[in-house]
Amino acid sequence: MNDAYRVYDNPLIGRYASREMAERWGPQRKFQTWRRLWLALAETEAELGLTTDDGVTPRIQPAQLEALAKHLDDIDFAAADQYENKLRHDVMAHIHALGDVCPEARDIVHLGATSCYVTDNTDLILMREGLDQLILTLANVIDALARFAEQWRNEPTLGFTHFQPAQLTTVGKRATLWAYEFVLDLQELENRRNQLPFRGTKGTTGTQASFLALFHGDHAKVRELDRRVSEKMGFSRTFPVTGQTYSRKIDSQIVESLAGIGQSASKWGCDLRLLAHRQEIDEPFGSNQIGSSAMAYKRNPMRAERMCGLSRYLMGLPAIAAETAATQWFERTLDDSSTRRLVIPQAFLAADAVLRLALNLARGLIVNTPIIAKGVAEAIPYMATENLLMAAVAQGGDRQELHEIIRMHSRDVTLSIKAGQGSSLDLLTKLQAEPSFQQVDFAKVVNPHDFIGRSPEQVLEFIDAEIQPIRERYAQHLNQQAEVRV
Repeated sequence: MNDAYRVYDNPLIGRYASREMAERWGPQRKFQTWRRLWLALAETEAELGLTTDDGVTPRIQPAQLEALAKHLDDIDFAAADQYENKLRHDVMAHIHALGDVCPEARDIVHLGATSCYVTDNTDLILMREGLDQLILTLANVIDALARFAEQWRNEPTLGFTHFQPAQLTTVGKRATLWAYEFVLDLQELENRRNQLPFRGTKGTTGTQASFLALFHGDHAKVRELDRRVSEKMGFSRTFPVTGQTYSRKIDSQIVESLAGIGQSASKWGCDLRLLAHRQEIDEPFGSNQIGSSAMAYKRNPMRAERMCGLSRYLMGLPAIAAETAATQWFERTLDDSSTRRLVIPQAFLAADAVLRLALNLARGLIVNTPIIAKGVAEAIPYMATENLLMAAVAQGGDRQELHEIIRMHSRDVTLSIKAGQGSSLDLLTKLQAEPSFQQVDFAKVVNPHDFIGRSPEQVLEFIDAEIQPIRERYAQHLNQQAEVRV
């Protein structure tokens, strides 16, 4: 038997998330980023004139930097694993593995740094890249939902409060409610991404003491080292202060923002599942897709259900990140390491999986207009009674008498429907037969489009005010593929 089938396979990797997001959090990407950080540190120390104790001799030679630059990606994972089994320290293991293939630069790797120089800074780099990817997918979801909303902005549909029939809205107007929650998520992710600082070169407990010693007490060079390394790694801001680690509150805030995507997607997914039950809107369904192994006729909202399930998992992760942030001791404690290895990558993988499903759904929804129209027709007699009342009053009728006639017929028709007899249309028939309503134009009063308010206009105004700026910001990226696996 293939050994790959003997151990647990993380479904986020095997079934749900994109390959791009999975590779971002994989060992190759992680440890090659460590090596780039070591190179950036050594390069910058050399640029700032780091010398030996004599204050004259350059501590770092160009040939050493050239050697490091040649070994950024050729990671010997087997050797690193052997070192870690011996040393029980992952950072030192990879320092030794790099030193083996780059012996001439062994003594300048990690010079003055603490483990969190590579671990924390790498996490910040990967989180920022992950936010970039999620932002682009989210922009595509918003664009697709807005197109759906515009297409169906004039289609009357029954609105619900408490999942009980309420006033009419339109299919498109309802879609703006879904889209707007994702717009709020986009704003949050953009803010987190743009405000994300770098840990930089803060030293062992955040005091920069080791670097101050290396630069013989030159505070200006230590500050410049922090700035330049951060800039080399693409960050314009650094944390103003850190302990050994940057504040784990940053992790908590980012995971919370990702969980917001889960909130929006789950709300939308629940709506789609309810609409699928009413047969008003269907999600994409493959020609060979099977809904049930027993009930061959079934057409289940599988994508929406999966989106809701993954969202539930995603929404559960912030509690762990918050607890981690709340239990850090003084300058740091190591109980954060194991949980961060789980929570941070999986939050990004889950958010990626949720948005891939959301994009697939948004681009493939099927609107069943006859079913929707039937639902509207069944509900509108009740909704039209106020308009009928006003129309009859305008013809000279007594409002209180008319109100009582409507109340009695409404009650009788409702009781008949609950008894399995008749339909809501009987209410209009009964009212039309009343002498007090003989002069009322029923066809005019019960036109569904007279009950949707400003829904069509609101859709266009929403797109103009909220969606168009997003489309302009991400114009070159609104063509993302929407396929999902399994």
